[in-house]
Amino acid sequence: MSRAEAGPASLYHRVVVWLLFAILVLPLVGTFVYSIASSWSATILPAGFTVKWYVQLWSDPRFLMAFGQSLLVCVGALILSVVLILPLLFVVHYHFPKLDALMNILILLPFAVPPVVSSVGLLQLYGSGPLAMVGTPWILIGCYFTVALPFMYRAITNNLQAINLRDLMDASQLLGASTWQAAIFVVLPNLRKGLMVALLLSFSFLFGEFVFAHILVGTRYETLQVYLNNMRNSSGHFTSAVVISYFFFVLVLTWAANILNKDKSQ
Repeated sequence: MSRAEAGPASLYHRVVVWLLFAILVLPLVGTFVYSIASSWSATILPAGFTVKWYVQLWSDPRFLMAFGQSLLVCVGALILSVVLILPLLFVVHYHFPKLDALMNILILLPFAVPPVVSSVGLLQLYGSGPLAMVGTPWILIGCYFTVALPFMYRAITNNLQAINLRDLMDASQLLGASTWQAAIFVVLPNLRKGLMVALLLSFSFLFGEFVFAHILVGTRYETLQVYLNNMRNSSGHFTSAVVISYFFFVLVLTWAANILNKDKSQ
C-alpha cells in the first residue's frame, strides 16, 4: 500500500475507532451530567449543577450497607473460586490434559441454564430443611462462585497454555524442586496476569449481578443492584448518582489492578 493510499485508510480507521468510543462514552457522560444537575426537564441544558445527590447518596446508611454487602459476597465468591479452581486446573493440565475438553463443557453449564430457572431450583433446594440458606449471603456466595467459574477457568487455562506448564515443571524439578514447590514458587507467579484478568472480569460481572440477588436474598440481604432497583421510584438524579458511583468504583479498581499487575521491569 502506498503512502497516498495509507493516509485515507488510517483516517478511516481513526474515525471508526473514535465513533465507537463516542457511542460507548456518550450515555455515561449523559448519566453523569444528569447526576450533577439540580434540575433538567424541559431544557436542552441543565438549569444548574450541584453535588447534593452524591452527598445524599454517600450519607445514606442503607446505600453504604448495600455497597459493603455487595463487596462481601463478591470477594467471598472470588476467594472460593481461586482456592478451588487453581489446584484443579493445575492437576488437570499437568496430570490429566485429556480431561480439558470435558472440563470445558462442564464449566460452561452455568451459562446454559437461565438465571431465573437456576434461582427457582435453588429456592426449592435451599428454601427449607437442614440447608435452608435462602435470604442469607451464603447462598449468594455459592451461586456467584458457579457464575464466576467460566471466567476463572478460561482466563487461567489460557495462561497455563501460554507458559507451557509441563516444560516449566520439568525444568523446576531438574533443578531440585518438588512438585508443590514448583507449583507454588514457579508456576503461580507466572499465572499472575491470567489470575488478575479472571478476577477483574468476574468481579465486574458479579458486582453488577441482579437476578440471583433479587430472587434469592432480596431485601433480606440487600446488595447494590437490589438497592438500585428498590430506589428506582426516587429522584432520577439520585439513581444516576448511584450508577456513576458504581462505574467509578469499578474503574478505579481496574486501574489499580493494572498498576499492580505491571511488570517491574517495565
